[in-house]
Amino acid sequence: MMGPINSNWLFQSAMSSLQQSTPMNGSGAANNQMSGMSGPGSFLMLLMAAMMENAQQTQMQSQQQAPVANALSFMAPGNSYNPAVANLTMEHKDVATSAADKSDLKFRPVQFLKLDEQLAGKLSGAAVHFIEAGKKYDIDPKLLSAIAVHETGNGSSRAANEKNNIAGMMGKNGLRSYETVADSIYDMARNLRQNYLNQGKESIAQIGAKYAPVGAANDPTGLNNHWTTGVQRFYNTL
Repeated sequence: MMGPINSNWLFQSAMSSLQQSTPMNGSGAANNQMSGMSGPGSFLMLLMAAMMENAQQTQMQSQQQAPVANALSFMAPGNSYNPAVANLTMEHKDVATSAADKSDLKFRPVQFLKLDEQLAGKLSGAAVHFIEAGKKYDIDPKLLSAIAVHETGNGSSRAANEKNNIAGMMGKNGLRSYETVADSIYDMARNLRQNYLNQGKESIAQIGAKYAPVGAANDPTGLNNHWTTGVQRFYNTL
C-alpha cells in the first residue's frame, strides 16, 4: 500500500504528464479543457485522483485499527501449550527463602519449550506451572518437574489421574486429592521450600532421604530405593 507522500507524488506526476501530453490551443486552452471537466484527459485525471484518495483513506483506517502490541503477551508456536494463569482452587501461602538454604537448587530460568515437550500424560501442558511455582518459592523448575515425572511415571500414575496428585503428597487419610494439577504443583513447591530447602537440605540426595526414606512403612515394595537416582536422572535431562 502506498503512503501519503508516494500517493501525492504519483498524483502530481500524473498531472504533469497529462498537461504535457495535452496540446495547447492558444492561451490556456488545455487548462480550460481540464477545468471544464471535458475530454479523455480530464476523465483520466479524475480517475487517478479518486484512486489516490481511496488509497490514503484505506491507509489511515488501517493505522487506526492496528492493535497495540502488548509486551507481556506470549505467542505459542504451533499447537504447543499456551501458558495461562494457573487455575488454583486453594490458597498457597508465601514462604520466603531462608538463610539456611545454601543449595544450588534455587530458581533459575529454563527453556519452556524443551521442558514442555518432555512432559506427558497428566503432566502435559504443566510446564508453565512448574516455572511459576518455581518463581513463587525460589526453586529450580527442573527439580519440581523431575520429582513429578519420577513420582507419576511422567503423568501416568493412578494418583495423578484420579487425584491430580503429582508429587506423592500425603494427607491425614493417605494420598491427598487436588482439584487441579496446578494446585498439586504449587503445594509440592511450598512443601519443598518450607520443610526441605529452608531446613538446610542442599541436594537431591538429602531431599530424598526425608521425602522418600528407604524402608518407610508406606513403601512396602521398596520404590523409595530408586527415588534419588530417578529424580537425579530426570533433573539432568530436563
